[in-house]
Amino acid sequence: MRVAIVHYWLVQMRGGERVLEHLCDMYPQADIFTHVVNRAKLSPKLAARRIHTSWISRLPFATRHYQKYLPLMPAALEALDLSAYDLVISCEAGPAKGIITRPDAVHVTYCHSPMRYIWDQYHQYRRESGMGARLMMPLFAPRLRQWDMASAARSDRIIANSAYVAARVRKFWGREAQVVHPPVDTSLFAPVDDVSGEYLWAGQLIPYKLPDVAVEAFTTSGRRLHVVGTGPMLPRLKAMAGPGIRFTERLDFNALRHAYATCKALVFTSEEDFGMIPVEVMASGRPVIAYGRGGALESVVDGLTGQFYHDSSRDGLLTALERFEAWLPGFAPQDAISRAEDFTPARFREAMARHIASALAGHGLRAAEGPVPIKAVMPPAHDAHRSELALL
Repeated sequence: MRVAIVHYWLVQMRGGERVLEHLCDMYPQADIFTHVVNRAKLSPKLAARRIHTSWISRLPFATRHYQKYLPLMPAALEALDLSAYDLVISCEAGPAKGIITRPDAVHVTYCHSPMRYIWDQYHQYRRESGMGARLMMPLFAPRLRQWDMASAARSDRIIANSAYVAARVRKFWGREAQVVHPPVDTSLFAPVDDVSGEYLWAGQLIPYKLPDVAVEAFTTSGRRLHVVGTGPMLPRLKAMAGPGIRFTERLDFNALRHAYATCKALVFTSEEDFGMIPVEVMASGRPVIAYGRGGALESVVDGLTGQFYHDSSRDGLLTALERFEAWLPGFAPQDAISRAEDFTPARFREAMARHIASALAGHGLRAAEGPVPIKAVMPPAHDAHRSELALL
């Protein structure tokens, strides 16, 4: 059976690319299709794969400015010839599911998120874009939404990375989705004895993740905060930060693991589709203070592995910190570690294999023609890109 995996773009290593690595482990014979690729930015595992690109890759500066070609991507996807493939797995966060398959082929979509910039975060993205994008988005977004809804009907089965994303799939695409949480290699993380009094915030420094709320709250309270990550907000955050806040743009993997394991707690201010960082921190034996919306509700256990707060403002976080510090003496690191084990790669592969086998059976194909058996798949090799993976 010939297998193709369609990914929106391959220009850096983030959570979506980590999932792609596991899909490649399940289907080592699969070809990868994408709009643009920058192999220098990929993990060795992905960089070594056979990757085909759409005609978007031949446009000027495509690997750097691929997002500017978003209105052209539906046509570019439909121009890809996948008629030789029996099973197609599309990984959707940008345009990927809109490929055209044979009528008898099986198409399974793993959805990280419906495109935020044309749906629920459209107005926020438009406000934060340059003048040109602000003028163009109202022109191309309505047609792209229509195509996005229509192309959702091309998938035989949709699998969402969280119940939060499944609800958005239902609202925006009118499709039901099964839920399979993304894999987190918890074996790479472990607790330590020398926990510090410093909180941790980690991720891209972009507006929707609300790093400014964390910096403002910790500056006001005088508590210590380590901000790990980079992005366009970094200069402004440094300018507003008090003396107890330090910034690190990049950490190698060992330093990142140390930051996870020694922090007083992770402060997770954003509303994410799922969010792998809270699981990685829990696997390190530390608790999470999370904004109580989005995928964090499916990983953090309130009152056991951390606490939620529901007012996303500075004052809301300040109140949450006071409540958390009163709760912290009762926290048991083993509870967090045990919870993180619910999101291992083996669980992801087993669930994906079950759903794909069911979709194949619906088309008269035997499940034995599906993925490599779970026991035959080794965990992803450690590589130098993994520090960036955990941050994004």
